[in-house]
Amino acid sequence: MNRRTLTVLFSVAGGLLLLFVLLPLAATLISTSPAELGEALGDPEVGNSLALTLTASAIATVLVMVTGIPLAYLLARRRFPGRRLVESLIDLPIVIPHTAAGIALLMVLGSRGVVGRTLAPLGITFVDSVAGVVAAMAFVSLPYLVNLSREAFALVDVELEQAALVDGATAWQSFRLVVLPIAWRGVVSGMLMMWARGISEFGAVIILAYHPKIVPVLIFERFQGFGLASAQPVAVLLILVVLAVFLLLRMVLLPRSSE
Repeated sequence: MNRRTLTVLFSVAGGLLLLFVLLPLAATLISTSPAELGEALGDPEVGNSLALTLTASAIATVLVMVTGIPLAYLLARRRFPGRRLVESLIDLPIVIPHTAAGIALLMVLGSRGVVGRTLAPLGITFVDSVAGVVAAMAFVSLPYLVNLSREAFALVDVELEQAALVDGATAWQSFRLVVLPIAWRGVVSGMLMMWARGISEFGAVIILAYHPKIVPVLIFERFQGFGLASAQPVAVLLILVVLAVFLLLRMVLLPRSSE
């Protein structure tokens, strides 16, 4: 098999996969009229739910970034006992069903959980609260930030760090001034992927914090109560908003010199 034939076969295979992604999205978009979309956009419940969804996922991303980036760096640069176990734990939220993740979070963050019981006197609750939405989003989407950041850090030449240390830089200065400026695109990609994954979360959120409703929960509720015609415009609105914001952030933060 020559190179041209292989390219054609791979292109056909890739095209089929792209078609599998595009067809449902295109069918959803085409079957929703501008009037229905405008009505959904003007619905206060939809607007509040959309704002909550985008904001909560952004908060979850920032909170995980504070601890996830240091962990990603350690996983990329250090060899220590239990490293593979730590990597497996980070990947676990991707593997387990997210309804099970919601149950696990409820056991810890609920009113009877060790964390929920401790923070309740301070007025911090997670069940049916914004804090619960953020916690659920953070739990299921953190692997994307940590793993992509780890891969980015691993690609940075160790000798560059060593040269900075030889020149008198501290370990923190070496990380901040040498490693991070080189690996930042991978780190930002991880943040964007985590943010996007948090927006789409449903299973863990509906178990821990059904209220206030994020868009995926609102779509499910309207579909269950009023059918496809009620849920579809909201789904289309979420797809369009997330796609627009996601593309904008990628173009601004991750410009490419060539395609």
